Amino acid sequence: MKVNFFTEDIVYQIKNKTILKKWLKEAIKTHHFYLEELNFILCSDDYLHQMNVKYLDHDTLTDVITFDNSEQAQTIEGDIFISLDRIKENAKSFNVSMETELHRVIIHGTLHLLGFTDKTAQEQAIMRKMEDEWLGKLKV
Repeated sequence: MKVNFFTEDIVYQIKNKTILKKWLKEAIKTHHFYLEELNFILCSDDYLHQMNVKYLDHDTLTDVITFDNSEQAQTIEGDIFISLDRIKENAKSFNVSMETELHRVIIHGTLHLLGFTDKTAQEQAIMRKMEDEWLGKLKV
């Protein structure tokens, strides 16, 4: 049952790692999933853009890409790549702190692994509601 934080091509130190790990484990448990391993890889726009093109055939910038590596139902094993450049831009646009936006994207990627999608307006509304609910439970 591991939650890990890594960086690629940037230097950044996650704050409140222990609290974030506990929060993520609680979210996973609440949705009746078992945590095998969850890796968060923080990177630059360039790094994530290259991954977006290579693995998803999308030639666009994005804030997060989630890879589900689980082989069993109701099991979380995945890698979530997050662009800190996008987090900074989005934080300014949404008038929130960078840390708050980072937490939103962390739970967003985790919710994808829990089976939530955001392709339609209705799914996006549900996803945003879930993000807000979990952000409200995070005490950092």
